[in-house]
Amino acid sequence: MTDLQCAARVFVARHGEAAYESELLSDAGGWLTPLGREQARRLAADVGPERISRVWTSDMARAVQTGEIVAAQLGVDVVVRTGLREFGVGDAAGTTGDPDPFAATFAAWLDGELDARIPGGESGHEVVDRYRAVLEEVADTHRGEGVLVVSHGGVMCMALSALSRNLTMAHSRDLPMPNGGVVALEADADGWVARSWAGTPLA
Repeated sequence: MTDLQCAARVFVARHGEAAYESELLSDAGGWLTPLGREQARRLAADVGPERISRVWTSDMARAVQTGEIVAAQLGVDVVVRTGLREFGVGDAAGTTGDPDPFAATFAAWLDGELDARIPGGESGHEVVDRYRAVLEEVADTHRGEGVLVVSHGGVMCMALSALSRNLTMAHSRDLPMPNGGVVALEADADGWVARSWAGTPLA
């Protein structure tokens, strides 16, 4: 990141509630339910006072749809980045997800073991690196501005905890991110700082 004297204010939000093409696990995007669309409208109202200059979203449909609803209400445009998507399902694709095939790896990530890997998928380091790259692009593009990033609950909980120097990796263990929940971030010379987590202010 450059020119941090005019740091961006970055608000990272989870997409609205979604329905999916199948009950089997996949990396397909899903689509917003009526409740999800209402959550997107509430998100737009919540971040409106922050004078959002642009919305960035994951390339998954549920995030893009959320971002487009917010952008339409705020009168801004949308940029899509693959690096903001949820961690992939790997070898679990096509299974029922019962028992949870990601539980052990995700727990290891929250214990700080980022070498752990979703079988057939990404390691924690790979997830954090791709997420960091997009957030740094956002910060460099929007110096001195407010910007909304629409992403996904699992990757938000893990990557934002890893990137924010005032959070521990275990921060989200008992704080799942609700649909429409927002993490407020700021960048300074030492990296990222989380200012609030799903509406709760942080020191």
